[in-house]
Amino acid sequence: MNTTNSTALLEELRPWSRAEKSLLVAVLSVEMVLGILGNTLVLIVKIVCKYHFQCVHWLPLVSLTLSDLSCSVLIISGSLLATLTGGQRSPWCEVVSLFKFTFMTSSIGSIAILCVQRFMGIRSTGSCWSVIMVLACFTSWLFGVVFGIVPVIYGWIKYDSAEMLCAVFWESVYSDMLVYILCAFSVCVFLPFLLMLICSLLSAAGYGKHGNNPDDLSSVAPLLVVFYLLCYTPFAVSELILLGRLDLSPSPEWLRTVSSVLAYMDCGLNPILYCTNQDFRQALLALLWTSRKLSLSEPELTRITKLVMVKSQPAEIITIAQMKVPS
Repeated sequence: MNTTNSTALLEELRPWSRAEKSLLVAVLSVEMVLGILGNTLVLIVKIVCKYHFQCVHWLPLVSLTLSDLSCSVLIISGSLLATLTGGQRSPWCEVVSLFKFTFMTSSIGSIAILCVQRFMGIRSTGSCWSVIMVLACFTSWLFGVVFGIVPVIYGWIKYDSAEMLCAVFWESVYSDMLVYILCAFSVCVFLPFLLMLICSLLSAAGYGKHGNNPDDLSSVAPLLVVFYLLCYTPFAVSELILLGRLDLSPSPEWLRTVSSVLAYMDCGLNPILYCTNQDFRQALLALLWTSRKLSLSEPELTRITKLVMVKSQPAEIITIAQMKVPS
């Protein structure tokens, strides 16, 4: 087996044409802006306007938003810069690879925890189960760091123009790659995926204790699951192709590009999915346009006038309050 095959293929990758590069820059720019602005607004609404919408299972949603925001700030911007400059250098190259796997793992872990909480009716605070949920969210981030740092330690990281960032390229034996991918995906991807899928299907069938409260922000969980699966399916297919190639050659360039673009798209789509919840959407609009009041706004007292009625004895004093109702 030629163990340098992946390196040779990497060196022979054709550069992007001017049209392809312009298209990628435009797409990455839109994804970065949507991811940063959208997730920042979501965090602000969750903190400032938290009393204006119901969010029983807020912990995994906050974890997911932090993961999407971090990915937009570090990974998407790094890919955009690498597309413009033609590569990434060490140590930023290794940092990007580490954090990409960390954010991907924390995202699927947060969605899985949200599905489990809705199915079992567990609140994010107020019970011993809530402590377990906190530990589960922390564990999803920790596993992402642990499995993300292994390729960095063994020097498997190289810049891939197709993925527009530094990625794992195998130069060792096939068994090393097989062991790493199976361990990483079993713990960080397959297990959360099974929990996410099983709990979502049971909840849709009417089982569990989540109830059917469309007002709670966790009602967007099915949408989060569907779009996560759509956006990360090309990435899973790419890894499966890699497992089937004994010569350690990477998956096709176009598939690696599509997998990166769609994975980044998920970060910008999630804030839009939150806005499908009416109460959250109203809270966001009230935050953006401060002149508009929330639906439960109180009238504003502007003047009090006292009238003395002398027709009857004793005199009756009637107080008239002039109110101004917000438009």
